[in-house]
Amino acid sequence: METSFESLINSYITNKVGISEDFLSKELCQNLAIHLLQLNAADLLKNASIGNELKTVQNNLIRSDKIHWLDKSHNNEFENAFFVKIDAFVAYLNQSCYTNISGYEFHYSLYEKGSFYKPHFDQFENDNQRQFSMISYLNPNWQPQDGGELHIYQINNNQMISPTESKTVFFKSDELKHEVLVTNERRLSVTGWLKRG
Repeated sequence: METSFESLINSYITNKVGISEDFLSKELCQNLAIHLLQLNAADLLKNASIGNELKTVQNNLIRSDKIHWLDKSHNNEFENAFFVKIDAFVAYLNQSCYTNISGYEFHYSLYEKGSFYKPHFDQFENDNQRQFSMISYLNPNWQPQDGGELHIYQINNNQMISPTESKTVFFKSDELKHEVLVTNERRLSVTGWLKRG
């Protein structure tokens, strides 16, 4: 477990974007993907909004994904297994990097074919609790022609990250503008933020 934590942290220190190819096991990714698709079939996903509860709007010209929030109160075995991993990572991050993370929030994200999310930052203008963004991908056998890359903007170091199964990406929520490019296949992830304050 600590190996995947170290790969996230060390790559983040190196270039401001942490990447672990195996943060989540393939088995957990597959079970989370099945659960996400069951929720979608039951019409429990909602069109994603922009902003937080103080200022929120839906704008399909900016983002066109659907989401469903994970919650320990659901008592779903696969969500719980995900939370166990996140709890362990937060404890490791706080101990090794003195980050003072005190909470988190995560949601499933479903991008149907043709969906996207235009360039944005993850930290709200009216709320700075979000410290780090984390995205774990649930897409087996993803191919370059499937699109849907995470495009992260940095001076002289733009990155294009393919949303392949088991990969997790980690970066500061207020530092890096990023976008989800148009996907040519259904694209699944668990996306969230480590929070402070």
